[in-house]
Amino acid sequence: MDFPLSLLWIAVGLFLIGVYLSWTAGRLDRLHTRIDASRAALDAQLLRRASVTQELATSGVLDPAAAMVLYQAAHAARQAEEEQREVAESELSQALRAVFDEPEQIEAVRRAPGGPESIDELAEAARKVPMARRFHNDAVRAARALRRHRKVRWFRLAGHAAFPLAVEMDDEPPVALTVRGVR
Repeated sequence: MDFPLSLLWIAVGLFLIGVYLSWTAGRLDRLHTRIDASRAALDAQLLRRASVTQELATSGVLDPAAAMVLYQAAHAARQAEEEQREVAESELSQALRAVFDEPEQIEAVRRAPGGPESIDELAEAARKVPMARRFHNDAVRAARALRRHRKVRWFRLAGHAAFPLAVEMDDEPPVALTVRGVR
């Protein structure tokens, strides 16, 4: 019994389409894994920034008004529910800029015992938050671009994965923390 050549070509074509769709689904799965990992890294950096800010606020090296502003903003950021987190983190960024707007405030903290270490740690934490957010948003952008393709929608290659959401917040560190002498 002869196998028709046209059926062979159809089988090869279907096999190649299946391999391509499987590869695309795997790529999408890897992007979703990357989003989960980048979100965890962002959450860790946000928690670190809030913790360092609270530690500095309670250390006694700041004036009482600045310490209270920082402590309340950091506490709100750490305790915020998921849907309010971006607002609370933005408010923490604004509080950091308000307190550390001038290099003189940084120098006053540096002169206090334990001040240089505290400022260096805060500067590093404040610098890493925007980078972690950019990495996360880049992963979200890549996954969204792939999910917009017709083949992904038609064949439901995303499965039941939630549509990835970017994190939009004010995370600009204080200028005084990003200049001379501060990491």
